[in-house]
Amino acid sequence: MAHARTSYVCLPCRACYKQPHDRHRQRICPRCTQPLIHVGSAFATPRRRDTAAWRTLSVLLHAGVRFHKSCCGGPGYRPRTLSEVRERMTYARRSGESFARALVRYEVPSSSPLG
Repeated sequence: MAHARTSYVCLPCRACYKQPHDRHRQRICPRCTQPLIHVGSAFATPRRRDTAAWRTLSVLLHAGVRFHKSCCGGPGYRPRTLSEVRERMTYARRSGESFARALVRYEVPSSSPLG
């Protein structure tokens, strides 16, 4: 049986590659030779010219958020715009919640009395 293919991303090239997953092997971008980031099998690649989407993706990946399938379907909520990212990062700073956890929140509590 063949191994399932999963997505790897190169942020500088704005490129995505589907390859069999092997956690012991480092993947290298064929365009720029930088290490690829394993993003998961439920990842949908933004268009190369969509700068805002790639910036949003960069924030998510640097916070440790990935796109792995769950038992019930996709990876769950992920912000798609920079304004959604800013809103969740502001909430994380004010509440003390980790950035990764705040970024995957479907809704951010509005004007809650924190502290």
